[in-house]
Amino acid sequence: MAMRVNELKKGHVFREEGELWLVVDMDHVKPGKGPAYFQIKRKNLKTGRVVGSRYNSSAAIDFVFLETKNLKYGWPEGEQHVFTDENYEQFWLTEEELGETVPFLTSEQDLKVKFSGETPVAVELPSAVELLVTETEPGVKGDTVSNVFKPAKVETGLEIKVPFHISEGDRVKVSTESGEFLGRVSTG
Repeated sequence: MAMRVNELKKGHVFREEGELWLVVDMDHVKPGKGPAYFQIKRKNLKTGRVVGSRYNSSAAIDFVFLETKNLKYGWPEGEQHVFTDENYEQFWLTEEELGETVPFLTSEQDLKVKFSGETPVAVELPSAVELLVTETEPGVKGDTVSNVFKPAKVETGLEIKVPFHISEGDRVKVSTESGEFLGRVSTG
């Protein structure tokens, strides 16, 4: 659906040169000399690459409506990852399409997946996920300084920094935006 650039908002998706792009940020710029334009920071939904582009204020773009479906992450299958809906229908996304979301995917995880028609194009991660620590150095009794961190590997293979009191087998909360440790998950 054709629309003018000035109607775009952060979070909208548009098609350009056969690729789907998510608007990450945009600014309307009025320079002292010359015509006004829009500076748009956009993310390629297939590759995850973020680029900046400049558009004339009167330019037309191809707006794309994406449907969101609730799916469960199943398992990796070669270079693809399998997702299922409540009817056990399967959908596949490649590692390239998933991009930086792969290290945060765990089996049976509920996710929102964006579809263009019948084709899944992107996964919307929650702001944080709970992951199991599988490898880390043991903490030493008496190491209670709160701002000292050690490396740890979680169940998905992601390497993060955790406080010294975290040990193998602990569940931790990790930010999906930064990959940073947010806290220990209490079991109880």
